[in-house]
Amino acid sequence: MKVNLSLYKGKELDFNIANLYGSITLSLAFQIDLRTATTTKLFICCPIDDSRVYTRVINLNAITIDPRNPNLFALGGSDEHTRLYDLRKYKSDGSTDFGLPFDRFCPRHLIGEYQVGITGLAFSDQSELLVSYNNEFIYLFMRDIGLEQNPVPSLSSSACSEASEIELAAMDADPQVYKGHRNCQTVKGVNFFVPKSEYVVSGSDCGRIFIWKKKGRELVRVMEADKHVVNCIESHPHTTVLASCGIERDIKIWTPKAIEKAVLPTNIGQLLSWQSERQELMDLMLTFNINSDASLDDGGNVSGLVDLFS
Repeated sequence: MKVNLSLYKGKELDFNIANLYGSITLSLAFQIDLRTATTTKLFICCPIDDSRVYTRVINLNAITIDPRNPNLFALGGSDEHTRLYDLRKYKSDGSTDFGLPFDRFCPRHLIGEYQVGITGLAFSDQSELLVSYNNEFIYLFMRDIGLEQNPVPSLSSSACSEASEIELAAMDADPQVYKGHRNCQTVKGVNFFVPKSEYVVSGSDCGRIFIWKKKGRELVRVMEADKHVVNCIESHPHTTVLASCGIERDIKIWTPKAIEKAVLPTNIGQLLSWQSERQELMDLMLTFNINSDASLDDGGNVSGLVDLFS
């Protein structure tokens, strides 16, 4: 069982949990009141649409709470969508649709992609949302480029038209992307670094920690941190200290003390090339699947399929 915790700093001292129950197809979001130790089941996370006929729930891997508005929390799991919820919508009698996210985030090219899932989430101190995908990259979303951006029901027609324009603009806006690490073997977290969230950090299948500048997406540091895989990266909220752990049994603490500027590993070009080739292959497979679906006739026969290996 994998359990992720996130501290809620609102009016009531609660925190939320996203649970993944091993092989059990159950995906729950809970709230625990530390004053009474009572647990409240909030909702079961379900697919966004009916296209995922093979599953009725989304297994959850990650949760994060917006530090600027602790009523907002995001969940990510076994599909491509990061869901954003507002804790104020929750009613114990079930009279609201709290289990439906009021906003969601996903890179346009991953919408409908069944081969990816979300392994890590983090909010910055500016409400930017960082999302790490398995078999893919890390993306940074601004708060105003969600896929929903639902207008208030009582809005006038002109306001609704304006809201639609905002939604179209959000669909056209691309998140920033951070490349170079490998996230295929295990469930990896992602985080911001230094108190003002100026850097992005992640572990990797190659046993290294990757650090990028948030602005500009430049890869500035790659550090050996585990003999196998680095899974978790946590930054200190008030100073420049990192904690990392992976397959090894120890937890490593990192602080910048280098006198000279560090250089990237000599084989970093190979790592970046490997990521680029893998992404191109996934894009090709996705295009092939779309073309295959389009070639099905009414009788269920396949015509005009492209042979990728000819």
